[in-house]
Amino acid sequence: MSNDLFTIVEQPIAINELIDKVTRPEAGAITTFIGTVREWTKGKRTVFLQYQAYVPMAIKMFEQIGKEIDEIWPNTKVAISHRIGRLEISDVAVAIAVSSPHREAAYQANQYAIERIKQMVPIWKKEHWENGETWIGDQLEQISYQK
Repeated sequence: MSNDLFTIVEQPIAINELIDKVTRPEAGAITTFIGTVREWTKGKRTVFLQYQAYVPMAIKMFEQIGKEIDEIWPNTKVAISHRIGRLEISDVAVAIAVSSPHREAAYQANQYAIERIKQMVPIWKKEHWENGETWIGDQLEQISYQK
């Protein structure tokens, strides 16, 4: 599901397409954030992750983040894509591209975007490790299962 700038996808995220969405003549800087699946988390070896999302609300929250960024850093443009489903080690889970006339605003807006995604977007991940699994996100963070 998407609205052009903001997408939830089940296939690998097309980073270059995301960058193309924010590329424009007045931009002097484009920053990207690429969040990947890491193998080790808090001393546990991750085997794979599963992401789930309430997609319609996630897209609305991405749009809200875009509006907030535009209010704080005028003349910026942001695109966000998050992948759901099963992700293997090193797969891209989330990608953010921000363009701005100046690099400082692009850096700041990009960092702001990932922090707001973690705070407000209904996306959850289940970490599967060698000897168990744990849901991560909001109230689900406390639910852990041992095999």
